[in-house]
Amino acid sequence: MPLARPARAAVLLITGSLLLTGCGGGPSTDAKAAVTLTDCGHEVRVAAPPRHAVSLNQGTTEILLSLGLADRLAGTATWTDPVMKGLEKANARVPRIADDNPSFERVLDAEPDFVTASFVSTLGKGGVATREQFEKLGVPTYVSPSDCAGKDNSGGGDGTRDKALDIDTVYGEVHDLATVFGVRKRGDALVASLRQRMTKATQGMDASDVSLLYWFANSESPYMAGCCGAPGIITRALGAKNVFDDTHEEWPQVNWETVADRDPDVLVIGDLTRKSQTAESAAKKIAFLESNPVTRNMDAVRHKRYVLLSGQAMNPTIRTVEGVEQVAAGLRRFGLVK
Repeated sequence: MPLARPARAAVLLITGSLLLTGCGGGPSTDAKAAVTLTDCGHEVRVAAPPRHAVSLNQGTTEILLSLGLADRLAGTATWTDPVMKGLEKANARVPRIADDNPSFERVLDAEPDFVTASFVSTLGKGGVATREQFEKLGVPTYVSPSDCAGKDNSGGGDGTRDKALDIDTVYGEVHDLATVFGVRKRGDALVASLRQRMTKATQGMDASDVSLLYWFANSESPYMAGCCGAPGIITRALGAKNVFDDTHEEWPQVNWETVADRDPDVLVIGDLTRKSQTAESAAKKIAFLESNPVTRNMDAVRHKRYVLLSGQAMNPTIRTVEGVEQVAAGLRRFGLVK
């Protein structure tokens, strides 16, 4: 990774010395008080609410925008979908420094006082930079706890989970960021709204006889959801079954013969706008399913039982709640639940 220019690095080091002199203790909602919290095994200390933050993934960006913090963002990066409805105007005010992972230098050019990411792989080896690289320059970092809780990211792929992710971990991220930015009441209101939406979407829902499959991307070696990530939250909320509940990998790559053998009732399909894999959009996925001799006779394909979700709804984000709503609506529309 290229290093920052010496002058900017010096400024960041001075900024860091100021940030790290804040008092410790539990998280505070006082806009002038220091905040200390533990995140993914790292101690995060911020002397005052960030004014010039950079969010390196769409998931964390949408939380910050939902908290009314567009004016505190110096840049965003790594997008899979259009921004969440209702946030278009706020998002337009924030510079997008890259559609995918930016370089370390590009992030430093934005002169951040705080950096967030949704994934360990973004703020880690092989990503934008490690957390330590930012912290050595006095820039505190935060990674979504949903990518750490009960999850092993040390191997290849997208990691494995020994414990099913709970939506409360996503709500915890909202509370953490609201606290760091000194807007805790906004965080409480956002979580309350998300809880209400979950309750409304699942009220009276019993999908115990329904099997689901979640396809995120790639037609050649498709990424299907394992048991315990964000799709697991959706599946458990509805009382349904994921046909690949027997794997703890986050997104295992599964051959089409195995998919056809498991023959799910409903296909939950990622409708992505990025272009880094084959069959990113839902239209391309459906065209593949309906033309491929291995998949075209699957029950869900013959009856066109497709539910289309954004990539963010299939990741552990506040839009996972959107995923619950849309899958629930799809099951009702197909007549599979009352």
